[in-house]
Amino acid sequence: MNVTITPTLLRGTITPPPSKSQAHRLIIAAALSDGVCRLSNVELSQDIQATLRCMRTLNADASSDGTVIRGCNLVDGFEVPPPEIMDCGESGSTLRFLIPVALALQGGGKFTGHGRLMERPQGPYFDLFREKGIAWSLEDGVLTVSGRLTPGVYALPGDVSSQFFSGLLFALPLLEGDSLLVSTTQLESVGYVNMTRQAMERFGVKTKWTKEGIFIPGNQMYHPADCTVEADWSNAAFWYAAQGTGSDVTVTGMDERSIQGDRVILEWGQMLRGEPLSGGIGVPVLGRAGAGPVQPPPPDLPRRYAVSISVSHAPDLVPPLAAWGALSPGCDLKLKNAARLRMKESDRLSTVTEVLSALGADIEEQADALVIRGREKLPGGVTVSGHNDHRIAMMAAIAATRCEKPVTITGAECVKKSYPGFWEDYEKLGGQLTRA
Repeated sequence: MNVTITPTLLRGTITPPPSKSQAHRLIIAAALSDGVCRLSNVELSQDIQATLRCMRTLNADASSDGTVIRGCNLVDGFEVPPPEIMDCGESGSTLRFLIPVALALQGGGKFTGHGRLMERPQGPYFDLFREKGIAWSLEDGVLTVSGRLTPGVYALPGDVSSQFFSGLLFALPLLEGDSLLVSTTQLESVGYVNMTRQAMERFGVKTKWTKEGIFIPGNQMYHPADCTVEADWSNAAFWYAAQGTGSDVTVTGMDERSIQGDRVILEWGQMLRGEPLSGGIGVPVLGRAGAGPVQPPPPDLPRRYAVSISVSHAPDLVPPLAAWGALSPGCDLKLKNAARLRMKESDRLSTVTEVLSALGADIEEQADALVIRGREKLPGGVTVSGHNDHRIAMMAAIAATRCEKPVTITGAECVKKSYPGFWEDYEKLGGQLTRA
């Protein structure tokens, strides 16, 4: 599907969809439980469907809408046999979370995916497998792992993806003895690791941060619980970017106490506006739940002001931040420590640069950073690719609100990966678009 946007500012109130990151974690914890769990506020994005689909192979089951989960100890059988190969779609979370879980539950499994998924790095797991005597092979897009996890020390780099840590966190409490999870480098995206720990705790499984790493007692069981999925801060960031670039959008339904790391968009938004931070994380000025539109930068700011943001702990925020920075006149923005973005659904350092440059933004791609010099408006009048990347398509849509001429986005259906209703919400806010 192609979408053509006639530029106009957005206006209205919006509640972002449920957190995909939290839903993955709650669904997996529920599937590992010894009872029936009920989840509220689940949205069936393509990634969440992938996790629900793979659960069947791990002897769990769920209602078609993902709101009732039957744990792996309760299922007596299926109307049809579960698939032998777990199809993870394009979901890196599904793949990396379930590899250790499959090893702990049934001594291994087979995994496949689509798009760039099977090309994304799995080195931290493979290095551990060699150390722990676990066999693996990757042939014709199918990853096969076999062996048993044993209690002990699991040391792996923390600068590739926090998803490896989350996968082991889910699995290691099921073992007969205690384990220690250690990061051999600075652990990036630590907020996502804490989100996993929080989800596990809701189902009765305990872990503890120590000086050495995360201590994980063995012989634990997941117990049934009923949970509600929070609204998603990573998708809310696009609407905050719309606020910051002139649209009169009010974002509601957000939990300002959320453990989601992408909540930092509030503070980073202040920086893009040229405002001093007031109170640190947890006491943001910008974008409080129910707040009105973001105001333009104060008139007494210097002609230009520099903002440098390390995105290592919240890399998913780069696309909305890039659109925001490109349309922040006077702001010289550097998004640094972003090399991991090259192995997302697309090479996001490259695709962000390509799309915003085509729209007329002043943006420079570096090895692990983007440098953006903000402008009042962008020319537009071009066709850009969504690059089969949900966050790139949504970034283009937000930037298009401040273009002078229409913008066409090809492959716009890719938003279904995380935000199936994005285009409908865009229209509800007054966005003018046609589909083809």
